[in-house]
Amino acid sequence: MKYKLATTCFVIGSVLAPVAAYAADSDKDRSKPATFVKDSVITTKIKTKLAAEHLGSAKHISVDTDKDGVVGLSGTANTQEEVNKAVQIARNTEGVKSVKSDLKVQKDR
Repeated sequence: MKYKLATTCFVIGSVLAPVAAYAADSDKDRSKPATFVKDSVITTKIKTKLAAEHLGSAKHISVDTDKDGVVGLSGTANTQEEVNKAVQIARNTEGVKSVKSDLKVQKDR
């Protein structure tokens, strides 16, 4: 019985190993830890401010900061006012150079 369990685990591990090996890391900034931490701090500040504003759609807004201080906003918001507020919050955050918004107003609720 232990032999079958060990064999099964080995086969499953062998099948999943290539998946883990080819998984791409989307954060290229990790090669420079200081830059990665700085970008993470900016992203966290923006997410905290969005949550503090009690925007109903804050959970549907993704925030990503690149190494040059450019913030990308994506996802959906309930109204155009929430989109505008999210962009304003991002622009007014320390360390942000510019904001690229791909936020859409969710039409069906």
